[in-house]
Amino acid sequence: MGKNKKSLSSGEDVDEINISPLIDMVFILLIFFIVTTVFVEEPGVEINKPIAINSADLAKNCVLIAITQNDQVMYGGDNVGVGGIRTIVRKLVSENDLPVIIQADQLSKGSTVIRVVDECKLAQATEIYVSTLGS
Repeated sequence: MGKNKKSLSSGEDVDEINISPLIDMVFILLIFFIVTTVFVEEPGVEINKPIAINSADLAKNCVLIAITQNDQVMYGGDNVGVGGIRTIVRKLVSENDLPVIIQADQLSKGSTVIRVVDECKLAQATEIYVSTLGS
């Protein structure tokens, strides 16, 4: 009597299917995928990147800073300005030693990009990159 059978009124035997292990497995997989997912804070604005001849793929887990065509410095959808970058980068780099990627619009001023790079260096960031489009 190893199988669970249920008798219907018509006299037929019906096997029961236990779906508890299936539900447990689905929840374990869900937890696994949530834990292993890399979350990157997007800058929150659309940037038209300049084109570069040489380019390389960068780390997926990083600090993303955007500079708009109006020279607004954005992090996480907020306009933090050049002065707000140092505290944000210092906090994130000291916790996780993440690389910093600057996404500068092709119409932004070079002086703004240089100021942002300087603020990142003052925040002890060891890896600072400027994101471009490959050729």
